[in-house]
Amino acid sequence: MSVLEERLRDALLEASAALDESEDLFARVRLSIEDDRRRRRQRRRRAGILGCLVGAVAAATAATVDLRQGELIMDWWILELTWFATMVALALWLGPFIRRFGKSYAADVFRANPRTGKSFIVLMDVAYYLIFTSFILFTVQFEPASDWADTVTADQMRATTVRVGGILLIVGVLHGLNVLTLPIIGRILTLNRHLDESSPNPPPPDVTGPPRS
Repeated sequence: MSVLEERLRDALLEASAALDESEDLFARVRLSIEDDRRRRRQRRRRAGILGCLVGAVAAATAATVDLRQGELIMDWWILELTWFATMVALALWLGPFIRRFGKSYAADVFRANPRTGKSFIVLMDVAYYLIFTSFILFTVQFEPASDWADTVTADQMRATTVRVGGILLIVGVLHGLNVLTLPIIGRILTLNRHLDESSPNPPPPDVTGPPRS
């Protein structure tokens, strides 16, 4: 063995001796593998859900759309039902999506009042579904509008697009205001709590009266 090889071996041995063995290395590797498997299952589940949705939309379109003289014809009420189903699905998907990312944000804002943060999330869920429900009830059509025909026209398509964009705009504006004002509310509640804790308790009033002779 040459001098260079001996030096290289000594250097490797010294480096390996200086390393500290991690006691939880196996546990961390196992958790990493489990996380990777869970992410793969989530990707497959999402792909399956997306495939089912695409198949359902394609089947519904094929069953409700007629081809007449080279044009696609659909009754007006079919598009209205499609809009209603889309709004319900959007509400059921968007609510949990906002809640999932809003929990950590509310926990950071209300870290001094965790119970207030949980109550705030519940109240925001109630307000969210009330807004969606009221918008759907306000804009649903039970008969064709004056500028609509018995079949789907460009006016009905534009009105449907405006209704979907309207609820997204309302939820987006309210959500943005909520994100901007929530830290201010959390700061005020924290200051009020600190003031209540730092203020001395006043002595109880003397209700016994003067001593009797």
